[in-house]
Amino acid sequence: MTAYAIAHVRAVEFCPEIVEYLQRVDETIEPFGGRFIVHASPNKRAVEGDWSSDAIVIEFPSMEDATGWWDSPAYREILPLRTRNMTADIVLIEGCPAGYRAQDALKGLVG
Repeated sequence: MTAYAIAHVRAVEFCPEIVEYLQRVDETIEPFGGRFIVHASPNKRAVEGDWSSDAIVIEFPSMEDATGWWDSPAYREILPLRTRNMTADIVLIEGCPAGYRAQDALKGLVG
């Protein structure tokens, strides 16, 4: 089942380390079948609450692929370039199966 790496980016210091990170991150994602779905798009509209930050979403074929990328030596090597210069909350999360409907969340919860 498809999985995603989602980052809620609260602050970034654009500096040479972030430039290097951006130049190298694609090569760490590709072996795991990952692709960017959203990458800090300037075209956004907050429709509820306050959203003054950015979002990054990377799609992977499976949670195993997403975890494999996150834990890979190649990504671990460049990770400090980002963490020293970006404040973000990041989650690896599995997507919904085909045909999923919001009411499916009620299964087992409502008697």
